[in-house]
Amino acid sequence: MALNTAIVLRGVRKTFAARGGAVHALQDISLDIGEGEFFCIVGPSGCGKTTLLRILAGLEASTEGRVAIKAAANGRPLNSMVFQEQSAFPWMTVRNNVEYGLRLRGVAKTERMAVADRYIRMIGLTRFADAYPHQLSGGMKQRVSVARAFANDPEILLMDEPFGSLDEQNRILLQQELLRIWEESRKTTVFITHSIDEALCLGDRVMVMTAHPGRIKSIVTVDLPRPRDIAAIRTTLHYNELFQTIWLSLRDEVLKSKDKELAR
Repeated sequence: MALNTAIVLRGVRKTFAARGGAVHALQDISLDIGEGEFFCIVGPSGCGKTTLLRILAGLEASTEGRVAIKAAANGRPLNSMVFQEQSAFPWMTVRNNVEYGLRLRGVAKTERMAVADRYIRMIGLTRFADAYPHQLSGGMKQRVSVARAFANDPEILLMDEPFGSLDEQNRILLQQELLRIWEESRKTTVFITHSIDEALCLGDRVMVMTAHPGRIKSIVTVDLPRPRDIAAIRTTLHYNELFQTIWLSLRDEVLKSKDKELAR
C-alpha cells in the first residue's frame, strides 16, 4: 500500500446465496482511495453500493479479492459508520451519544467530555447537549450521528446516504456542516449517495457504479475549489459540466436497473 493511500481494493467480488441461485452483488472492484480523500459513490438502486461500504466496515466479507485499509495509529478505531437511518441511542443524551465511542475505548471522562463538547459545539447543538433524541428533530439527530462518528476519530469515515431521508433545507444545512467539520480533520471519507448534486458538493472524486451486478463504470475528479460554499458552486459553469458528465455515465445504468426490475 502506497504511503498516501488509505484504502486498496483489488478484484473484489461479493456473491450471496439465494433461493433462485447465486446473486452477484459486486464484480471486479479494483480501486485506490487516498488518505484524506472525500470519495463519493453513486449508482442505481441495488447496484451494491451499501454492500461495498459494509465490506469496508468489516460487516461483510468479500467472496473474492483483496481489501486493505491502512492500520489506525495510537489505538484509534479503523472506521466509524453513519447510516441513513437515525442511529442515536434513544436512552442517551446528546453528549453521551457523541462520547459513546470514546467511552468504549476507555478514554478518560474529562477528555471524552471535552471532545464531545467540541463536536457538539461544531454541529450547533450546545443548547441540546443534555437533551434526549426524542426531543430532537430528524436533522438534529443526524447531526448527533455525524458528531459521534468524528469524535471517535476513526481512520476512515463511512457514510451510507446519511442525509437521504431529510428535507432539502436540512440536507443543505447538514452538507455544509459536514464540509466544515471535514475541512478541519481531512478524514478519509467514503460517502454513498443517490444525488449527483450531493456528490459534487462534497466529494473529491465520484465513482459511478453499473446496474447490478455492481462494477466501476467511471470515476470523475471533482476539481471544484475548497473550501466550498454549496449555494455558490451550484451556480458555476464547471459544476454543471461535471453534473452532465456524471449523469451521462449514470443514466444508462439507471435505465438498465429499471428494465431488470420490470423483467422480474
